[in-house]
Amino acid sequence: MTDPVSAQRFEKLVLPHMNSAFNVARWLTHNDQDAQDVVQEAYLRAFRFFGGFRGDDARAWLLSIVRNTFYSWYQQNRGHAPDTMEFEEDMHSLETSTADHDDSPEAMLMRSQSQKRVHKALQSLRLEYREVIVLRELEELSYKEIATIVGIPMGTVMSRLGRGRQQLAALLAPTDQEA
Repeated sequence: MTDPVSAQRFEKLVLPHMNSAFNVARWLTHNDQDAQDVVQEAYLRAFRFFGGFRGDDARAWLLSIVRNTFYSWYQQNRGHAPDTMEFEEDMHSLETSTADHDDSPEAMLMRSQSQKRVHKALQSLRLEYREVIVLRELEELSYKEIATIVGIPMGTVMSRLGRGRQQLAALLAPTDQEA
């Protein structure tokens, strides 16, 4: 794709989704540098094949490319298994509105500890569950969009979400020590 009209269309339709692409790549790789590499390669692929894009959902199309790029990267870098990498909490801190919360040090500490528990639990899920949860809950994609991105039937998306949520709930359930 070298014509200026296609390049402008790419910039308009695909570039605005870079944050989503990085977020998905970051959750899959658990590493900023690897996520940047995956996103860069995904954007190169997307740019190269943009002439064949005929859909109206550029975000889902791009995230599908990010996911496929991640799996290609993962096969080449098996020594860097994403399920065993260090999880950087700052990268995935949940955005919270301070107007909705008590700003006391105790409340802030409790929110921070809760976020860490959720992130640690999410990190411990198998990749197939983690990816659909991230796409649904963090990226707010529909079941249909997730099915397209992941390349599985919508029923499988719902099944994986259900199982992933159950596992997440079990991991987050209060322990006897906390009660």
